[in-house]
Amino acid sequence: MANIAKKVSWSGRGEDRGERTPLLNGAEDGKYNRKDIVRSRPKEIPHNEKLLSLKFESLDYDNSENQLFLEEERRMSHMGFRCLEIRRWVICGLIGFFTGLIACMIDIAVESLAGYKYFVVKQNIDKFTELGGLSISLILWAVFNSAFVMVGAIAVAFIEPIAAGSGIPQIKCYLNGVKIPRVVRLKTLVVKVFGVICSVAGGLAVGKEGPMIHSGAVVAAGVSQGRSTSLKKDFKMFEYFRRDTEKRDFVSAGAAAGVSAAFGAPVGGVLFSLEEGASFWNQMLTWRIFFASMVSSFTLNFFLSIYHNKAGELSSPGLINFGRFDSDTVQYNLYEIPLFIIMGALGGMLGALFNLLNNWLTIFRIRYVHRPCLQVMEAMLVAAVTATVSFTLIYFSNDCQPLGPDHTEEYPLQLFCADGEYNSMATAFFNTPERSVRSLFHNPPGTYDPVTLGIFTLAYFLLAVWTYGLTVSAGVFIPSLLIGAAWGRLFGILLSVIASSQSIWADPGKYALMGAAAQLGGIVRMTLSLTVILVEATGNVTYGFPIMLVLMTAKIVGDYFVEGLYDLHIKLQSVPFLHWEAPATSHWLTAREVMSSPVTCFNRVEKVGTIVDVLSNTSTNHNGFPVVTHTTGHDEPGKICGLILRSQLIVLLKHKVFVERASSRLIQRKLQLKDFRDAYPRFPPIQSIHVSQDERECMMDLTEFMNPTPYTVPQETSLPRVFKLFRALGLRHLVVVDNENRVVGLVTRKDLARYHMGKDGLEELHLAQM
Repeated sequence: MANIAKKVSWSGRGEDRGERTPLLNGAEDGKYNRKDIVRSRPKEIPHNEKLLSLKFESLDYDNSENQLFLEEERRMSHMGFRCLEIRRWVICGLIGFFTGLIACMIDIAVESLAGYKYFVVKQNIDKFTELGGLSISLILWAVFNSAFVMVGAIAVAFIEPIAAGSGIPQIKCYLNGVKIPRVVRLKTLVVKVFGVICSVAGGLAVGKEGPMIHSGAVVAAGVSQGRSTSLKKDFKMFEYFRRDTEKRDFVSAGAAAGVSAAFGAPVGGVLFSLEEGASFWNQMLTWRIFFASMVSSFTLNFFLSIYHNKAGELSSPGLINFGRFDSDTVQYNLYEIPLFIIMGALGGMLGALFNLLNNWLTIFRIRYVHRPCLQVMEAMLVAAVTATVSFTLIYFSNDCQPLGPDHTEEYPLQLFCADGEYNSMATAFFNTPERSVRSLFHNPPGTYDPVTLGIFTLAYFLLAVWTYGLTVSAGVFIPSLLIGAAWGRLFGILLSVIASSQSIWADPGKYALMGAAAQLGGIVRMTLSLTVILVEATGNVTYGFPIMLVLMTAKIVGDYFVEGLYDLHIKLQSVPFLHWEAPATSHWLTAREVMSSPVTCFNRVEKVGTIVDVLSNTSTNHNGFPVVTHTTGHDEPGKICGLILRSQLIVLLKHKVFVERASSRLIQRKLQLKDFRDAYPRFPPIQSIHVSQDERECMMDLTEFMNPTPYTVPQETSLPRVFKLFRALGLRHLVVVDNENRVVGLVTRKDLARYHMGKDGLEELHLAQM
């Protein structure tokens, strides 16, 4: 590929650095050519797992403690800090309320649209079963599915592509410190909500619960800022929280609120945010996130109660109503522990197979199905195939079960069964996925034939693999639970046959729950948070230990073969994601070998023209600049005295904070942090700021606005030590200095994300302008 460079300047160097990293396993020798970067990219870039994209920037999770910040903190009284803390709680409450409200709207819309579709198709099937011509019913079902999915796919593909999928990988990246474009915009939320309604109503093998996490995060990002940049509406609220550090904490609360609304699991939401996303955590943040989760669950429950009571029904604590297991079945014996471990291992292997197949399919889509029109056509094709497969399996199924007086099937299809009976295969396919999961958990023994469960597991597994990654808003939680519940119930039935008795330990519903946990754990590799989510959603603390055992086994077995689904999709997007720890064999690498150099630096008092030229340089897009003292030698690096960001320089140029103007009659007002917060997060580009020729000759004093205490490391610091400091503190720039405190390099996220463990040891990723 012509646009790949081994060492590319992204953080402060203009040319290839003098220090070259020694060749690693899998790395290619080669020299960096600037023409490779500025050359226009080809229309199609083949996927390569050895690439790391240069288009992703980092978020500024480290506060800039400049003079303006310190002066504001000194002026603030103790009561002022108390008021800020109260506002944080208020914001978390609003996040939970609006997230619960959105979840309620999604649930009502999906139930209404899906209910209408199944009602019409059921009437049509009942009509043509006797008259003949069931092909019309199949066409009607396929048309319904394709129409719903087409509308949702068009909204995602043509209006906001970032709304595709569940959004969990993107939120993980955001909380990790990666700036994903448009991920928390209002338009993204609208398309996400609309798209997930269409996807689930369209009968795809998807769930509406995963996208709730993304929706909650977007709500949190908007509410916490007290304004909407998309609507150009400023409510003059919560201005203090307009910075990446504060927004990160609220987005964590929003993600937890989304989990709580989806599963009715407030504690599970907190643990999910901790296990899967947060790069920073403290005790007060834990309580605020738990409060947001509680409010979200309560809001959803309250409004669903109002809605369902009008229809004489009861509401559920979350979007998923797993139902409570009977007291007689909520128990297990010690000799079942090996069976649970076997189920966990099976879930890990099936999850790894799911991820591997989906990974290959996603690479194919990146290469060949990247045009919006093709993406919409593929989504419609999958919707039509899903309806066709479902109808065909129902048509040829001979699994007829008696329809009791207290049946729980929403849309029972008699088809060719005798009067008073219904087609059991239709219970799994001709229903929303959530209701199918509930029936597999709670329907009495004998409800499903083993052949029916086996065929359904295989068919739905392949459909779910094909569906995840489409250009639609959809999640993988419910399909995973449904697949696992099906083969878990089959496992329980086979145990019952082997034991030749209907003993309590072979209850199929109990094993359906364990299979669901194993399958979902094998796909997403969650452990502690998923255990609590399932315990809260089912109301069964007794099953906590076996569920944890199953999930741990599934993770260990699955990790042996391939990474989790979310990590795979993050890697496929070439995102510079930083894991918890540095690669195990990287201690021999030092900061001098991984840093970018030479670094573009500014003096304390710098010429305006120089600043404008550096910021306007199209061949680089540096976002952090060390501020150094004057040096005697021109080529000799200066001593570090601070760090200033591109966004800060943009605001200073916009307000023309020049030394000459400050000392002349044109005395401008003193700049405050409010001026920087008002420009956040969409700082204007340098091209939009007009600087006259006379102004270019002016000087700018950076002392008041730079961070005088940036984090620095000696150039001999090992890579794991640099990584730990960078990751734990949520840094964007880490200055490397020599023994005389002179700037010799700069470490950024991509410098660290380049190194990872491959099949043959430590490998170095290439950097591409993708």
